[in-house]
Amino acid sequence: MIKDYIARSNFEDTGFSYTLSLISGKYKMVILYCLMEFKIVRYNELKRYIKTISHKTLSNSLKELERDNLVIRNEYPQIPPKVEYSLSQKGQSLMKILDQLCVWGEKNKDLP
Repeated sequence: MIKDYIARSNFEDTGFSYTLSLISGKYKMVILYCLMEFKIVRYNELKRYIKTISHKTLSNSLKELERDNLVIRNEYPQIPPKVEYSLSQKGQSLMKILDQLCVWGEKNKDLP
């Protein structure tokens, strides 16, 4: 009976799979956490905050987060160019989940 249910089910159709597709990758959750913590952040500030991220990876991650409507990119027409990133409403709704990951991590990081 369970095998029949599993055979007819598709992980790709679940909300869990959708959520993972939005935040998968080494740095996306870190970027979202930074935006949650500091509200509006410029590109170079993100780069300094996430010391180990390459420019290409940061740029690609931000583009994907913007494409998925989790991040808002504001570009100001000035020289030198100024670009700021913030969480969209959809991104803000995800913060409850990321906050719970932080709480769980704090409670369990020193346990065997």
